[in-house]
Amino acid sequence: MPNLFADVPRDLSEELFETLAGAGPVRIERIVSNGQTSPEGFWYDQTESEWVVVLQGSARLRFEDEAADVELGVGDHVLIAPHRRHRVTYTAAATVWLAVFF
Repeated sequence: MPNLFADVPRDLSEELFETLAGAGPVRIERIVSNGQTSPEGFWYDQTESEWVVVLQGSARLRFEDEAADVELGVGDHVLIAPHRRHRVTYTAAATVWLAVFF
C-alpha cells in the first residue's frame, strides 16, 4: 500500500484492520471504519498502549471512566493506556485511523 488513502473500501460489513509495520512490541495499523461501532456492552481492554489518530472522517470513543464521549475529527489523536476500557460509539463513512500499539 503506497498511500494510506489508497484502496479505502466504501462497502464494509465490519472494520478493516491492516498491519503496516511492526517489530517486537510495536505494531502500526491502518483501520478503516464505515459506520461501525463496538457491540453493545463490549469494551476493549488491551494489554498494550495504543496511540490512535483520525486521518479521514470522524469518530467517537467512550472511556469507561468518563461520562461523555471523546469526539475525534481529522488530526485528532488520543493515547490509550493499557487496560483503560473503551469502546467506539460512532464512525463516519470512510473513516481512516492510524493506530500505533506499543
